[in-house]
Amino acid sequence: MKQVTQAEQLKQLIAQARSEGKRIAFIPTMGALHAGHLSLVDQVRTDENFVVASIFVNPLQFNDPSDYENYPQSLGVDARLLNDRGVDLLFLPEPETIYPESPNLIGPEDIGSNLGEVLEGEFRPGHFQGVLTVVSRLFDLVTPDIAVFGKKDAQQLALIRQMVAHQLSSGRRMPLKIIAGETVRDEHGLALSSRNARLDSDQIEIARTINTALSSCEGKSASVAKSQALQMLHPDIKVDYLEIVDSESFQPVDDDYSGITLALFAGYVGDVRLIDNREISIKGS
Repeated sequence: MKQVTQAEQLKQLIAQARSEGKRIAFIPTMGALHAGHLSLVDQVRTDENFVVASIFVNPLQFNDPSDYENYPQSLGVDARLLNDRGVDLLFLPEPETIYPESPNLIGPEDIGSNLGEVLEGEFRPGHFQGVLTVVSRLFDLVTPDIAVFGKKDAQQLALIRQMVAHQLSSGRRMPLKIIAGETVRDEHGLALSSRNARLDSDQIEIARTINTALSSCEGKSASVAKSQALQMLHPDIKVDYLEIVDSESFQPVDDDYSGITLALFAGYVGDVRLIDNREISIKGS
């Protein structure tokens, strides 16, 4: 696996891979890698693909400065994991490479989306502007044919799909396929997250009630599912939201709705903010 820090080095290696008939498959990360990240690599590691991963802790998407300062970093370990998994190129950009003097900020409103107003958009003002800005910039630099993102960040995934569609329709970007990776969980159902490294053993047990609560929503009406799920969360969890929503609009569904929805959670275990979701089937009352 090669490692580069400069855009020009990246461009040369991408051009070489394309000249050999390879497609460019991209996995953007913020490091502190776990099995969930590696499963995204597995989805695109084929003979036809030149696999590029990036590690960049993006300051723009942290609305809480302490969260940015405490975000776990383990570059040496991460590089070994990616190398062992068969990644061809690791891009480690400096902040000035990603953000020139006047970065082109992209928020949900700039792509005609209202997803920035609800759920994560409401509780983390500016977060999605940071996400879309850095992802768009990384796409410009890597020029991938395929990019992979995890389903655990469901609202983020939806917004990135909307951004790519908007940029494609406006001629801003060449065709790009977005692939969704399944959420990877531990043996007790806790969704793997880089932030889990900041939890002690007692907090891990507390956090595992999140999956139990979301899984309990299956087969019930929306209001009953939400009410019972909230009761199943450990009392030490500070809840930002637990909602049963339409998987496209991310608006809450009512009790007359029957079908597939998303049960979404965000909240704090200690000072660590966690998110999770489950695709569930609910029954109208």
